[in-house]
Amino acid sequence: MKLLVIGSGGREHAIARKLLDSPAVEQVFVAPGNAGMALDGLTLVNIAADDFEGLLKLAQTEEVTYTFVGPDNALADGIVNYFEAEGQAIFGPSKEAAELEWSKDFAKSIMAKYQIPTASYQTFTDYEAAAAYIKEQGAPIVIKADGLALGKGVVVAETVEEALAAAQDMLLDNKFGDSGARVVIEEFLEGEEFSLFAFVNGQDFYLLPPAQDHKRAFDGDQGPNTGGMGAYSPLPHLPEAAFTEAVETIIKPILAAMEAEGRPYKGVLYAGLILTKTGPKVIEFNARFGDPETQILLPRLKSDFALGIEALLKQEPADFRWQEEGITLGVVVASKGYPGAYQKGSDVPAPTQGAIKTYYAGVEQKETGLVANGGRVYMLVTTAPSVQEAQTRLYQELEQQELDGFFYRTDIGSKALKD
Repeated sequence: MKLLVIGSGGREHAIARKLLDSPAVEQVFVAPGNAGMALDGLTLVNIAADDFEGLLKLAQTEEVTYTFVGPDNALADGIVNYFEAEGQAIFGPSKEAAELEWSKDFAKSIMAKYQIPTASYQTFTDYEAAAAYIKEQGAPIVIKADGLALGKGVVVAETVEEALAAAQDMLLDNKFGDSGARVVIEEFLEGEEFSLFAFVNGQDFYLLPPAQDHKRAFDGDQGPNTGGMGAYSPLPHLPEAAFTEAVETIIKPILAAMEAEGRPYKGVLYAGLILTKTGPKVIEFNARFGDPETQILLPRLKSDFALGIEALLKQEPADFRWQEEGITLGVVVASKGYPGAYQKGSDVPAPTQGAIKTYYAGVEQKETGLVANGGRVYMLVTTAPSVQEAQTRLYQELEQQELDGFFYRTDIGSKALKD
């Protein structure tokens, strides 16, 4: 098989590398990819993720067996519809099904209609109405841009003033453009967050091990929200019953709901959940793999990834088997200043060898080697018998790397160690 992966980040590096591991796969194209991926024998093609015509032509010319879509914006813009209209196999939800991610208001309305547990909410396009609601509800409260905002369109406001400022940023100051022209304001939920992913075709799905992302920039969940600073899986400190309940009350109902709404779901479903005192509730749905969760989940897959996805696309029984022992943990190294204005051009350390994998994201090739040209630059991932051993291995490696111009969190996975 020849396969095509669309995207350029660490998530796509992990997807493409795992696909290439299959004995059934001869070549994996990544469009546009990043320079670090070439070190793994992946074939980079300089076609942007929004150049649907160019991507389709590549798939046709190279006789690609199927395409795997990484980023949310390509799905929101309808790349799956575009490929399928031309008879090309592609793994991802249609534009209509992907609205679960690209409109938070749509996702909330579906959950309300089908009684899927989530925070109470209201949607606003008018600042004065939003401000009145915020003052009435009080803080803490959550303000979300309705559309896609690179993982940064959510503000967990600790005070009413902070909430009003966030609403003003979105509705009056146009901080997120059209994505913030409508905002969802919802109650703040207390509990521990976790992620559940599933490979889906209609109402058939294959669950992945639970994972936990770390969204805040700094240790102790301080600082601004980012695209994710690290993750680990599985989650030994959370009860198995919570995951079972989430499948029954959230995963199965949302897939049935999408079918009933005439938007059958195919692709990766990402449920961002929180375990509250009354059980798991939905924070958000994403219509694709998470970054950085992909980089710690796919190394745990023991079966053939490429053949599993092919079976799903053919609507045949698929084989997805996961490593049960140990913990896989990953730490993101980011450019100083991220998620705001950040430095570029810092030298990136050589890829790790042995028990630690390196997944690249915001890098470019210079004569001297790889240098940083993005916010999240690379991620180190390892699997060890325990969270502590995985942390020790990664943080010892990071301490030995020259990381001028970079920063990383030093507490990834530590929630699993608390009493």
